[in-house]
Amino acid sequence: MGNVITIGVDLAKSVFPVHGVDAAGAIVVRRQLRRPQVLPLFAKLAPCLVGMEACATALHWARAIEELGHRARLMPPRYVKAYVKSQKNDAADAEAICEAVSRPTMRFVEIKTSEQQSVLILHRTRQMFVRQRTTLINAIRAHLAAFGIVAQIGRNGVESLLRIISEPEDNRIPEVARSCLKALASQLHLVKRQILEADRRILAWHRSNETSRRLDSIPGIGPLVATALVASVPNPQAFKSGRDLAAWIGLVPKQNSSGGKERRGAHKEMLSSMPLPKSLLAKSLPTSMPGSFT
Repeated sequence: MGNVITIGVDLAKSVFPVHGVDAAGAIVVRRQLRRPQVLPLFAKLAPCLVGMEACATALHWARAIEELGHRARLMPPRYVKAYVKSQKNDAADAEAICEAVSRPTMRFVEIKTSEQQSVLILHRTRQMFVRQRTTLINAIRAHLAAFGIVAQIGRNGVESLLRIISEPEDNRIPEVARSCLKALASQLHLVKRQILEADRRILAWHRSNETSRRLDSIPGIGPLVATALVASVPNPQAFKSGRDLAAWIGLVPKQNSSGGKERRGAHKEMLSSMPLPKSLLAKSLPTSMPGSFT
């Protein structure tokens, strides 16, 4: 297998089909590997081009394979689908990946570092805490409204409801319901502390990263947006222009034009996966680090 120049790997949980060809395009290797066999195989091969579809574990495998001296390239699955010649199966997918990665016009997904991936996890964990906070607040408001207790919208309204829950002499809330509401209030306080801790960690990473600090100097961009952009965009030079970056983020409407007629709509694919705040997506960027609010 020393003459393999291109390999396609269909990433999976346990079984990894691989398809390798030589310079003439002849099949040299076509087999299935168990998870512990993947890296030992690439350790034996001479440096070659390795193609994979971008998925949940792709960044890990790309970094590990590049450490062995190979060139790893990640591709969006929808770009690879056109190269599947037969009915879909694991072997056909590996062959399609092998062919797609060698195309000169193929667009690749940049490989993030472990640090960038960690910051993205931090952002998405904070995002999950924010959703949990909203869920808890809505639950507390709904349960108290069932007893005729309603508060104004916003932080002050929630705080007044929490004070009512903590007052045992308030007879409007039955004891059984009060015990449940106290549990929700305790969980809400915990989630708020976790959001503040995530904010502190994001701000600390922002201060330690030069690129993030430079982005923060742009009017309308704060530490939250700056760190999210640095973590989400490993190599800004991969984009030919600022419009390409805006389209990738989702700020430019998606096109569905045909027959000379232009049809533009919302670009939702990238927006749903990036941990950017809604204020950025609405083109109204925050100017400072958002705190914990209700």
